[in-house]
Amino acid sequence: MKRRSFIQSLGLITGGAFISLNANGLTKLKRNETITGRVSSKNKGIANVVISDGYSVVVTDTDGNYSITPNEKSTTIFMSTPAGYEFKTSYNIATQYEKLGARNQYNFDLIALNQDDKNHHFIIWADPQVRNKKDVAQMMATSVPDTKAHIQSLGKDALVHGICVGDIAWDYLEYFQDYNKAVAEMGIPFFQALGNHDMNFKEGGDDTSDRTFKEVFGPTYYSFNRGQAHYVVLDDVRYLGTERDYDGFITQNQLDWLKKDLQYVPKDTLLIINLHIPVHNTVINNEDLYRIVRDFKNVHIMSGHTHFNVNNIHKNVFEHNHGTVCGAWWTGPICTDGTPRGYGVYTVKGNELEWYYKPTGLEKDHQLTAYVDTLTNQKRLLVNVWNWDPEWKVKYSIDGKKLKDMEQQTGYDPLSVTLYKGDKLPTGRTFPEPSQIDHLFMAHFGPDVKSVKVEVTDRFGNVYKKELTDI
Repeated sequence: MKRRSFIQSLGLITGGAFISLNANGLTKLKRNETITGRVSSKNKGIANVVISDGYSVVVTDTDGNYSITPNEKSTTIFMSTPAGYEFKTSYNIATQYEKLGARNQYNFDLIALNQDDKNHHFIIWADPQVRNKKDVAQMMATSVPDTKAHIQSLGKDALVHGICVGDIAWDYLEYFQDYNKAVAEMGIPFFQALGNHDMNFKEGGDDTSDRTFKEVFGPTYYSFNRGQAHYVVLDDVRYLGTERDYDGFITQNQLDWLKKDLQYVPKDTLLIINLHIPVHNTVINNEDLYRIVRDFKNVHIMSGHTHFNVNNIHKNVFEHNHGTVCGAWWTGPICTDGTPRGYGVYTVKGNELEWYYKPTGLEKDHQLTAYVDTLTNQKRLLVNVWNWDPEWKVKYSIDGKKLKDMEQQTGYDPLSVTLYKGDKLPTGRTFPEPSQIDHLFMAHFGPDVKSVKVEVTDRFGNVYKKELTDI
């Protein structure tokens, strides 16, 4: 379906919603200014559940009841799903919200988990970014079965959910439906953040550019809980009103909401913030966010957007900027920095977090790529450790001798240069170019060396090895 006909047909769905929203004066005549509701499980009220309209934040009383006066701009009421309960979903897409209409009451009925959720897992998908049916076919043939198999490998009774940190589609929003099919196939609850390619361009400014996203996925910012972890999803893409003109910015109403949301979260809780554009170097008002979370002991930000992998530590905040599901826009097996196409896998243990990057179609232990090239009178070893952070150790040995530290350097992954360098590569979509990275390590040795062994140890003590012989 073409974009125009899709938007027109979607209008048959959203049009009704927009009639009710535009006629909010009419719907308000039919409902009280303050609306009420109840959060319960098997008809037993659940206390201290956070409810919000995106502006105000309230909690349920001992019987699970709440009341809230929605802001005039509010279109939904959403619940921060409490720990110990299943996520509300539709075909695995999270639906912990209700669209505001003429009703006076919105109830949330929850199902208690049959196991402790203190320990659980989550998957981060960054930038599936499908633009046509060929992209969709690749996603369904590679990324979906790989993720599905890896989820199963975590254990029969493992609690796992997913979060897509934006660029679900690539401007053509009819492909949301194909992403939804992928989520349904993977079999776990999935939450979504808005990306810059998930917006309605040419439809006003930042307040209206998320129209279709909201219609399909609900609010663009919200929170939920599992175990001792509090998850927040934010929208840090500010549309500037001109087609494809945007910047990284977290609006004041979101920051105000976040302060209110976090007042109900203990400071030793594991705080996981999910958004699209990297905060550490691209969000203009990142210090505003850092100030709000500064008293939390353990904060992790999950981002995408760049199509390469970077870990950044800023005081108490660890940001994971992920390599993408689509790699370099579905043109090859790697991202522009040499990181394989793939996704992040995270394990929550109480209020602590462990993680690794899972390459699509490759084993979990594939965590580095090693290259040896011959220079004038010596050989050079280059090792790309894409999920590196300062706690990792990268060592090498030659011809069975003692391991030595490798020297970190800034440069380009050799395979990314081969696949993407130049205005004629890659075939079909020639715009990707190699990205300069700092997770590259180098060593030099004599031309007579026959074998090289690389040993990489991550911050959790996991060791990954690679041996090159007959070099």
